[in-house]
Amino acid sequence: MRFVPKFLMSLVFSLMALPAFADLPQHVPQSKALGFQPAATEVARQIHVFHNYWLMPIITAIVALVSVLFLIIIVKFNKKANPEPARFSHNTLIEVIWTLGPVLILLLIAVPSFRLLYLEDVVPESDMTVKAIGSQWYWDYEYTDPAGDPDKTVTYSSIMLPDDEAKAAGKPRLLGVDNPLVVPAGKTIRVIVTATDVIHSFAVPAFGIKIDAVPGRLNETWFKVDEPGIYYGQCSELCGSRHAFMPIEIHVLPQADYDAWFAKTQAEYAENTTTVHVQLASAK
Repeated sequence: MRFVPKFLMSLVFSLMALPAFADLPQHVPQSKALGFQPAATEVARQIHVFHNYWLMPIITAIVALVSVLFLIIIVKFNKKANPEPARFSHNTLIEVIWTLGPVLILLLIAVPSFRLLYLEDVVPESDMTVKAIGSQWYWDYEYTDPAGDPDKTVTYSSIMLPDDEAKAAGKPRLLGVDNPLVVPAGKTIRVIVTATDVIHSFAVPAFGIKIDAVPGRLNETWFKVDEPGIYYGQCSELCGSRHAFMPIEIHVLPQADYDAWFAKTQAEYAENTTTVHVQLASAK
Protein backbone atom coordinates (compact mmCIF):
# COMPACT_ATOMS: atom_id res chain seq x y z
CA MET A 1 0.00 0.00 0.00
CA ARG A 2 2.93 2.34 0.52
CA PHE A 3 4.40 1.87 -2.94
CA VAL A 4 1.81 3.54 -5.17
CA PRO A 5 3.56 5.11 -8.16
CA LYS A 6 4.25 8.79 -7.73
CA PHE A 7 2.36 9.83 -10.80
CA LEU A 8 -0.80 8.06 -9.56
CA MET A 9 -0.44 9.66 -6.14
CA SER A 10 -0.04 13.11 -7.69
CA LEU A 11 -3.13 12.57 -9.80
CA VAL A 12 -5.21 11.47 -6.85
CA PHE A 13 -3.86 14.33 -4.71
CA SER A 14 -4.94 16.93 -7.24
CA LEU A 15 -8.37 15.38 -7.76
CA MET A 16 -9.23 14.87 -4.12
CA ALA A 17 -8.01 18.10 -2.50
CA LEU A 18 -10.94 20.04 -1.05
CA PRO A 19 -10.55 23.80 -0.49
CA ALA A 20 -12.79 23.69 2.61
CA PHE A 21 -10.11 21.75 4.47
CA ALA A 22 -7.79 24.76 4.33
CA ASP A 23 -10.14 26.70 6.62
CA LEU A 24 -10.12 24.15 9.44
CA PRO A 25 -8.47 25.36 12.67
CA GLN A 26 -5.50 23.25 13.74
CA HIS A 27 -5.44 22.14 17.36
CA VAL A 28 -1.69 21.76 17.76
CA PRO A 29 0.25 20.88 20.94
CA GLN A 30 2.17 23.91 22.18
CA SER A 31 5.85 23.90 23.09
CA LYS A 32 6.56 24.23 26.85
CA ALA A 33 2.83 24.27 27.65
CA LEU A 34 1.57 23.06 31.03
CA GLY A 35 -1.50 20.93 31.55
CA PHE A 36 -3.69 19.10 29.08
CA GLN A 37 -4.49 20.01 25.51
CA PRO A 38 -7.91 21.71 25.21
CA ALA A 39 -10.65 19.07 25.36
CA ALA A 40 -12.58 18.37 22.16
CA THR A 41 -14.88 15.62 23.47
CA GLU A 42 -17.01 15.03 26.55
CA VAL A 43 -14.69 12.23 27.65
CA ALA A 44 -11.68 14.56 27.54
CA ARG A 45 -13.61 17.24 29.44
CA GLN A 46 -14.50 14.76 32.18
CA ILE A 47 -10.86 13.66 32.39
CA HIS A 48 -9.83 17.29 32.90
CA VAL A 49 -12.49 17.83 35.58
CA PHE A 50 -11.44 14.66 37.40
CA HIS A 51 -7.78 15.64 37.31
CA ASN A 52 -8.01 19.38 37.99
CA TYR A 53 -10.91 19.59 40.46
CA TRP A 54 -10.82 16.23 42.21
CA LEU A 55 -7.47 14.45 42.04
CA MET A 56 -5.13 17.44 42.26
CA PRO A 57 -6.76 18.97 45.40
CA ILE A 58 -6.50 15.59 47.16
CA ILE A 59 -2.86 15.15 46.13
CA THR A 60 -2.04 18.74 47.11
CA ALA A 61 -3.62 18.26 50.56
CA ILE A 62 -1.63 15.05 51.11
CA VAL A 63 1.65 16.70 50.11
CA ALA A 64 0.92 19.69 52.36
CA LEU A 65 0.04 17.48 55.33
CA VAL A 66 3.12 15.29 54.96
CA SER A 67 5.35 18.36 54.54
CA VAL A 68 3.95 19.92 57.74
CA LEU A 69 4.46 16.66 59.65
CA PHE A 70 8.05 16.47 58.43
CA LEU A 71 8.72 20.03 59.60
CA ILE A 72 7.24 19.28 63.00
CA ILE A 73 9.40 16.19 63.32
CA ILE A 74 12.54 18.06 62.22
CA VAL A 75 11.96 20.96 64.64
CA LYS A 76 10.45 19.19 67.63
CA PHE A 77 12.18 15.85 67.63
CA ASN A 78 15.75 16.62 66.64
CA LYS A 79 18.54 15.63 69.01
CA LYS A 80 19.04 19.14 70.39
CA ALA A 81 15.38 19.84 71.13
CA ASN A 82 14.61 16.33 72.34
CA PRO A 83 17.80 14.76 73.75
CA GLU A 84 15.87 12.02 75.54
CA PRO A 85 13.89 10.01 72.92
CA ALA A 86 10.57 8.38 73.75
CA ARG A 87 10.61 4.66 74.42
CA PHE A 88 7.11 3.63 73.30
CA SER A 89 6.74 1.52 70.16
CA HIS A 90 2.98 1.59 69.43
CA ASN A 91 0.14 4.08 69.33
CA THR A 92 -3.23 2.57 68.55
CA LEU A 93 -4.92 5.84 67.58
CA ILE A 94 -2.18 6.83 65.12
CA GLU A 95 -2.11 3.34 63.58
CA VAL A 96 -5.89 3.41 63.06
CA ILE A 97 -5.68 6.86 61.47
CA TRP A 98 -2.87 6.00 59.04
CA THR A 99 -4.70 2.80 58.06
CA LEU A 100 -8.21 4.20 57.60
CA GLY A 101 -7.03 7.54 56.16
CA PRO A 102 -5.55 6.11 52.92
CA VAL A 103 -8.54 3.76 52.55
CA LEU A 104 -10.99 6.68 52.70
CA ILE A 105 -8.86 8.69 50.28
CA LEU A 106 -8.82 5.81 47.81
CA LEU A 107 -12.60 5.49 48.06
CA LEU A 108 -12.96 9.21 47.34
CA ILE A 109 -10.83 8.76 44.23
CA ALA A 110 -12.42 5.45 43.15
CA VAL A 111 -16.04 6.61 42.84
CA PRO A 112 -15.53 9.29 40.14
CA SER A 113 -12.70 7.25 38.62
CA PHE A 114 -14.94 4.23 37.96
CA ARG A 115 -17.63 6.51 36.51
CA LEU A 116 -15.04 8.00 34.14
CA LEU A 117 -13.68 4.58 33.17
CA TYR A 118 -17.22 3.46 32.33
CA LEU A 119 -17.72 6.53 30.12
CA GLU A 120 -14.47 5.79 28.28
CA ASP A 121 -14.94 2.05 27.93
CA VAL A 122 -18.59 1.62 26.97
CA VAL A 123 -19.12 2.61 23.34
CA PRO A 124 -22.54 4.23 22.81
CA GLU A 125 -24.61 3.58 19.71
CA SER A 126 -22.34 4.82 16.94
CA ASP A 127 -23.11 6.67 13.74
CA MET A 128 -20.15 5.18 11.87
CA THR A 129 -17.22 2.82 12.37
CA VAL A 130 -13.63 3.28 11.25
CA LYS A 131 -10.89 0.68 11.55
CA ALA A 132 -7.38 1.89 12.48
CA ILE A 133 -4.59 -0.62 11.74
CA GLY A 134 -1.11 0.05 13.08
CA SER A 135 1.98 -1.06 11.16
CA GLN A 136 5.69 -0.24 11.42
CA TRP A 137 5.47 2.75 11.15
CA TYR A 138 2.23 4.17 9.79
CA TRP A 139 -1.54 3.76 10.14
CA ASP A 140 -4.07 2.27 7.75
CA TYR A 141 -7.67 3.52 7.94
CA GLU A 142 -10.57 1.46 6.67
CA TYR A 143 -14.07 2.81 6.02
CA THR A 144 -16.94 0.43 5.46
CA ASP A 145 -19.54 1.48 2.93
CA PRO A 146 -22.66 2.73 4.77
CA ALA A 147 -24.84 0.69 2.41
CA GLY A 148 -22.96 -2.47 3.37
CA ASP A 149 -21.34 -3.02 -0.01
CA PRO A 150 -17.94 -4.70 0.67
CA ASP A 151 -16.71 -3.73 -2.79
CA LYS A 152 -16.95 -0.05 -1.83
CA THR A 153 -14.91 -0.29 1.37
CA VAL A 154 -12.20 2.38 1.32
CA THR A 155 -8.75 1.75 2.82
CA TYR A 156 -5.72 4.02 2.68
CA SER A 157 -2.40 4.49 4.44
CA SER A 158 -1.49 7.51 6.56
CA ILE A 159 2.25 8.25 6.62
CA MET A 160 4.14 11.08 8.31
CA LEU A 161 5.22 13.92 6.02
CA PRO A 162 8.92 14.82 5.78
CA ASP A 163 9.81 18.15 7.36
CA ASP A 164 9.87 20.11 4.09
CA GLU A 165 6.51 18.74 2.92
CA ALA A 166 4.90 19.36 6.32
CA LYS A 167 6.13 22.95 6.28
CA ALA A 168 4.85 23.49 2.74
CA ALA A 169 1.44 22.09 3.71
CA GLY A 170 1.23 24.24 6.85
CA LYS A 171 1.28 21.24 9.14
CA PRO A 172 3.26 20.76 12.36
CA ARG A 173 6.58 18.93 12.18
CA LEU A 174 6.41 15.21 13.10
CA LEU A 175 2.60 15.36 13.34
CA GLY A 176 1.38 16.11 9.81
CA VAL A 177 0.57 13.15 7.54
CA ASP A 178 -0.18 12.70 3.87
CA ASN A 179 -3.65 11.16 4.35
CA PRO A 180 -5.47 12.04 7.58
CA LEU A 181 -8.38 10.20 9.11
CA VAL A 182 -11.55 12.10 8.13
CA VAL A 183 -14.78 12.01 10.17
CA PRO A 184 -17.95 14.13 10.42
CA ALA A 185 -18.51 16.56 13.29
CA GLY A 186 -21.24 15.90 15.82
CA LYS A 187 -21.31 12.14 15.18
CA THR A 188 -20.36 9.26 17.45
CA ILE A 189 -17.38 7.55 15.84
CA ARG A 190 -16.53 3.99 16.84
CA VAL A 191 -12.89 3.12 16.17
CA ILE A 192 -11.78 -0.51 15.92
CA VAL A 193 -8.05 -0.71 16.59
CA THR A 194 -5.63 -3.50 15.70
CA ALA A 195 -2.09 -4.01 14.38
CA THR A 196 -0.26 -6.10 11.80
CA ASP A 197 3.13 -6.64 13.45
CA VAL A 198 3.84 -5.36 16.98
CA ILE A 199 1.82 -3.55 19.65
CA HIS A 200 1.03 0.05 18.73
CA SER A 201 -1.23 2.53 20.53
CA PHE A 202 -3.87 4.83 19.06
CA ALA A 203 -3.88 8.01 21.16
CA VAL A 204 -5.38 11.48 20.61
CA PRO A 205 -5.04 13.65 23.75
CA ALA A 206 -7.70 16.20 22.76
CA PHE A 207 -10.23 13.36 22.44
CA GLY A 208 -9.25 11.66 25.69
CA ILE A 209 -8.59 8.35 23.94
CA LYS A 210 -5.64 5.98 24.14
CA ILE A 211 -5.94 2.29 23.33
CA ASP A 212 -3.46 -0.41 22.35
CA ALA A 213 -3.40 -1.85 18.85
CA VAL A 214 -2.55 -5.52 19.37
CA PRO A 215 -1.83 -7.97 16.52
CA GLY A 216 -4.57 -10.57 16.23
CA ARG A 217 -6.93 -8.68 18.53
CA LEU A 218 -9.63 -6.07 17.99
CA ASN A 219 -9.91 -3.30 20.58
CA GLU A 220 -12.38 -0.47 20.32
CA THR A 221 -12.77 3.11 21.48
CA TRP A 222 -14.98 6.04 20.54
CA PHE A 223 -15.18 9.80 20.29
CA LYS A 224 -17.64 12.51 19.36
CA VAL A 225 -16.28 15.91 18.31
CA ASP A 226 -18.67 18.80 17.83
CA GLU A 227 -16.15 21.41 16.65
CA PRO A 228 -14.71 20.96 13.13
CA GLY A 229 -10.96 21.16 13.04
CA ILE A 230 -7.69 19.28 12.71
CA TYR A 231 -6.56 17.26 15.71
CA TYR A 232 -3.31 15.42 16.30
CA GLY A 233 -2.12 12.38 18.22
CA GLN A 234 0.67 9.83 18.11
CA CYS A 235 1.37 6.17 18.60
CA SER A 236 1.96 5.95 22.36
CA GLU A 237 3.60 2.53 22.51
CA LEU A 238 7.31 1.76 22.10
CA CYS A 239 6.80 -0.03 18.80
CA GLY A 240 10.31 0.13 17.36
CA SER A 241 13.06 2.44 16.18
CA ARG A 242 10.66 4.81 14.37
CA HIS A 243 8.12 4.90 17.17
CA ALA A 244 8.27 8.70 17.30
CA PHE A 245 7.42 9.00 13.59
CA MET A 246 3.95 7.43 13.62
CA PRO A 247 1.57 10.39 14.09
CA ILE A 248 -2.21 10.53 13.91
CA GLU A 249 -3.95 13.41 12.14
CA ILE A 250 -7.74 13.62 12.24
CA HIS A 251 -9.85 16.03 10.20
CA VAL A 252 -13.30 16.68 11.67
CA LEU A 253 -15.53 18.13 8.95
CA PRO A 254 -19.07 19.47 8.77
CA GLN A 255 -21.39 16.70 7.61
CA ALA A 256 -21.83 18.10 4.09
CA ASP A 257 -18.07 18.36 3.54
CA TYR A 258 -17.55 14.86 4.89
CA ASP A 259 -20.24 13.43 2.61
CA ALA A 260 -18.59 15.10 -0.39
CA TRP A 261 -15.16 13.76 0.63
CA PHE A 262 -16.44 10.23 1.13
CA ALA A 263 -18.38 10.17 -2.14
CA LYS A 264 -15.34 11.34 -4.12
CA THR A 265 -13.08 8.91 -2.30
CA GLN A 266 -15.40 6.00 -3.05
CA ALA A 267 -15.63 7.01 -6.71
CA GLU A 268 -11.84 7.24 -7.03
CA TYR A 269 -11.38 3.98 -5.18
CA ALA A 270 -13.74 2.19 -7.54
CA GLU A 271 -11.66 3.32 -10.53
CA ASN A 272 -8.37 1.97 -9.18
CA THR A 273 -7.33 -1.52 -8.16
CA THR A 274 -4.70 -0.20 -5.76
CA THR A 275 -5.32 1.42 -2.38
CA VAL A 276 -6.39 5.03 -2.65
CA HIS A 277 -4.10 7.70 -1.23
CA VAL A 278 -6.02 10.90 -0.72
CA GLN A 279 -4.36 14.27 -0.25
CA LEU A 280 -6.35 16.43 2.14
CA ALA A 281 -5.07 20.00 1.75
CA SER A 282 -4.76 21.81 5.06
CA ALA A 283 -2.44 24.64 3.93
CA LYS A 284 -3.85 28.07 4.55
